[in-house]
Amino acid sequence: MIHFQQNIAFDPKFGRQMRFLAGPRQVGKTTLAKQILAENNSSALYYNWDRREIRNRYKTNPYFFAADAPSAQKKKLWVCFDEIHKMPKWKNILKDFFDGYEDRFKFIVTGSARLDWFRKSGDSLAGRYFLFRMFPFTFYEITAPQASSPVPPPASAKTFVEKQISNRHPHRDLLAQLLTFSGFPEPFTNANAQFHQHWQDDYLDRLVREDLRDLTRIHELENVATLVTLLKQRVGSPLSINSLREDLETSYTATRNYLEALKLCYIVFTLSPYTNKIQRAVKKEPKLYFFDYTHVLDPAARFENFLALELYALVHLWTDAGFGRFELRYVRSRDGKESDFLILKNQNPWLLAECKLSDGELDKHHLNHAHLLGKIPFIQITKQSDICRILSPTCFSVSAERFFGHQS
Repeated sequence: MIHFQQNIAFDPKFGRQMRFLAGPRQVGKTTLAKQILAENNSSALYYNWDRREIRNRYKTNPYFFAADAPSAQKKKLWVCFDEIHKMPKWKNILKDFFDGYEDRFKFIVTGSARLDWFRKSGDSLAGRYFLFRMFPFTFYEITAPQASSPVPPPASAKTFVEKQISNRHPHRDLLAQLLTFSGFPEPFTNANAQFHQHWQDDYLDRLVREDLRDLTRIHELENVATLVTLLKQRVGSPLSINSLREDLETSYTATRNYLEALKLCYIVFTLSPYTNKIQRAVKKEPKLYFFDYTHVLDPAARFENFLALELYALVHLWTDAGFGRFELRYVRSRDGKESDFLILKNQNPWLLAECKLSDGELDKHHLNHAHLLGKIPFIQITKQSDICRILSPTCFSVSAERFFGHQS
């Protein structure tokens, strides 16, 4: 298996800028960074700022990493700073490193928090870095050969769909393995129910009690843990903070802060509704999903969460690779008519999609939404295998393993 970011983030075309590599814990950021260091004779230049030893070295000699580099350095070496965002004034530290040593080093900065959330107007690091995001393995990555990259999206969404549905190698067993164990590398490769249970419990407990403690001022961590339990029942539904507040018996502001903290630490992500061109569209309530969709027990909700993450990772990879500005949204009118996913390209509707456990007749409101959004293609993605129906030049129904699998 290979994370596509290996061939995106470290492409020489992205120049001198620091590579910020962010994403959930244990998706492989450190593994990838160390691999890049090893390939460039820089293995000794990995520094985890969670370790007191590294923090103490910085206090003694702020440029300690330069002392670790070979004295006969002939070309720029890569150096990695892991979890440095937990340091006070970390952006000023990185600015100092970059400005002073750009001629000798190329910098990787990795973190398990959303580094993009730390950007502010007048950011001291402006122009000095590019942000790249890593997620749990997607179905396309797992079925792709080594040294692959995400396929650039064609100008036409219709062409993209037609190419994906032409796939004749469904990899059904791999899809079942993903849905059971998630795309996080350890539980996926172990594929053992007992290991997965222990890994999941430990992972979530560490996120809530360590990352939230280090990165936020939230002290009521039991409330956050309770919120995670409540959210497992609300996957794929418009999210009401007022309803969550009542269940938690906390204030609206506290509940909102808990939710933002879960997003900050890559436990959950949300999709906003798209309101342009849709009359009487829902304007505020987002839908929420987990990066580890195996938290979700209901089969229909878990499959929808799986599709949400596949598409969410895809649009971010396309954006990170410089193919355009892609976003994932959803569409819902006030009468409850909903289409699960809408891909935007450069702020314009591009592709509409719906999630279904089994193949069946298409609900007419999806076609109405697609028409109102500019007559864009619509695709119904099913968990049911062996489905590939072309219902019209812009309307399709296809199995997930066929649509998301790598073209062999």
